[in-house]
Amino acid sequence: MLTGQAAGRRPRSEQSYLAAVWARLRRDRMAILSIVVLALIAALSLLAPWLSAHLLGHEPTAIDLDHNFAPPGSEHWLGTDEYGRDVLARALHAGRISLGIGLTVASISMTIGVFTGLISGFYRGRIDDVTNAIIQTLLNIPILFLLILLSLLMRPEPPWLAFIIGITGWMGTARLVRGEVFSIRERDYIEAARAVGATNRRIILRHVLPNVSSLIIVIAAFDVAGGIMVESGLSFLGVGVQPPDASWGSMLLHSRTYTTKAPWLVITPGFFIFVTILSIFLLADGLRDALDPWLKES
Repeated sequence: MLTGQAAGRRPRSEQSYLAAVWARLRRDRMAILSIVVLALIAALSLLAPWLSAHLLGHEPTAIDLDHNFAPPGSEHWLGTDEYGRDVLARALHAGRISLGIGLTVASISMTIGVFTGLISGFYRGRIDDVTNAIIQTLLNIPILFLLILLSLLMRPEPPWLAFIIGITGWMGTARLVRGEVFSIRERDYIEAARAVGATNRRIILRHVLPNVSSLIIVIAAFDVAGGIMVESGLSFLGVGVQPPDASWGSMLLHSRTYTTKAPWLVITPGFFIFVTILSIFLLADGLRDALDPWLKES
């Protein structure tokens, strides 16, 4: 989080500030490696249809019972499943759904959470009492069981599944932003803005929001990872992404009975989930340090 002191030390132009952030970020080798890994996974997922057709030569839904449980080799780089479908082709296509759900969840959660946290923390009073009561009530609801119940009742498509996860997961974001805004609204530069006649809307958009931007970016990264993990968990329980669609979590679900017979069926989606989540966490940590270097110095 950027405090008033940090904001005072910020470079004069936004361009120089971003250049300073990038200079600090590129010194973090793990963060740069995470960016490369995430970019590679995203590119492979986006290009999955082309890769399946032209490089792998196998469609993810093509059934070949004569070659089921084929081990990894030159024909099928990561082997085949119980129906003879190419595992790598399915994993790449599943990445499109898993990453899409993660990004959608983060977008919904951040939109609701940041707006609620800003309004609640800045205006306080009755508005804060009402929003805090809503947040506390929702936090006391067992979200996992609610997600399972909604998934069983609705059997949602991936976009709707992402919407359900996002709409039930914004409370933590709202509380973090609200707490930071409580502190920022008492800074001297906020009082100075009020003194010169700035409206509340201008103060929020021009002074408060930029100073919680580092917190918001880090939370957004964690929300993407959280969305992927929740979707994977729901799919593994059989109430997430439904056939014929596939995600990394649903691939794990259908491969759990073949752990010893065909371990590559478990290793492949598990590897994609592990590497993606780890890379997001490392990148979020690097972004936190790059956007707010005073954390390290304090």
